[in-house]
Amino acid sequence: MPLGANKAAIMGVAGVSTADVVLLSSQTASGDASITFTGLMTSTYGEYIFKFYNCNPATDSQSFSFQVNATDGADFNDSAITSTYFRHQQIEDGSSTLLGYTDDKDQAQGTSFQPMTVGTGSDTDESCAGELHIFNPSSTTYVKHFIAIMNEAHSSVYTMNSHIAGYINDTTAIDDIQFKFASGNFDGKIKMWGVK
Repeated sequence: MPLGANKAAIMGVAGVSTADVVLLSSQTASGDASITFTGLMTSTYGEYIFKFYNCNPATDSQSFSFQVNATDGADFNDSAITSTYFRHQQIEDGSSTLLGYTDDKDQAQGTSFQPMTVGTGSDTDESCAGELHIFNPSSTTYVKHFIAIMNEAHSSVYTMNSHIAGYINDTTAIDDIQFKFASGNFDGKIKMWGVK
């Protein structure tokens, strides 16, 4: 009997097929500068999902981010991203809330890493978690759309929920992706899923 998507997600076993969702890779950072998935985005799947678990930066108040390489790329700075970013937050004591567009985290044909958090804290109980979806990265006709939802324990004791979306303006196939904080090393786990 095939596993359902939820059971496969709970078990977290690489290569387990659910008929629709397959866990392709799981990587753990332990004081690493970045995590890179190389050559795993192919035409086999129309959607790739990356899930982030307790990503904790060594340096306080850092943005967690991603960038991609087109096929045969090597430096994660060639693919132009156009994106939008909004967030809502609540401070621990309830004295301050916010809902708004975060224009310093979006890009307009930018080649920088795309932020997915604002300023994740480095305390031992602070981290970020969430997911990123990239659609049809192997297409040689269309741009590559993405959406992300993240939650972080911000360095200023906020819970901050961010919604990021946009497209990678490249009609070359995308096959590599890298995740890192803006500065310093980090601990955490990232899992990569393929969706048929």
